[in-house]
Amino acid sequence: MENERYERGKTLLMEINRNNAEKLVENLRGVAPDMHRYVFEFAYGDIYSRPGLDLRSRELATVAALTALGHQTQLKSHIEAAMNAGWTREEIVEVIMQMAVYAGFPAALNGLNSAKEVFMRAGVDR
Repeated sequence: MENERYERGKTLLMEINRNNAEKLVENLRGVAPDMHRYVFEFAYGDIYSRPGLDLRSRELATVAALTALGHQTQLKSHIEAAMNAGWTREEIVEVIMQMAVYAGFPAALNGLNSAKEVFMRAGVDR
């Protein structure tokens, strides 16, 4: 069962954001080598794999939540994943701007700065 969750989660994360999945494993290797397993198994193997929401919707919800919480490193990764899931630059900007109402202007402004970085790397910065 554990191995099934791990493989399901790893496959899903590699599908949506291969570069950041590989970075996750590498970044944690020297400090907490088991942590990536928890991300693969629980976050992606259990939660992201659930029926009820498609991956595209889950990524937009994640972008909104990470914007509101101010977790910029993870936000950048999930903006990239949201684009890979089919969200456009404009749609991502709108959901981050929406967070100004619920999380405050500083959270939205920080989120927009993170989005700008991701868009520039992806070549969609206008």
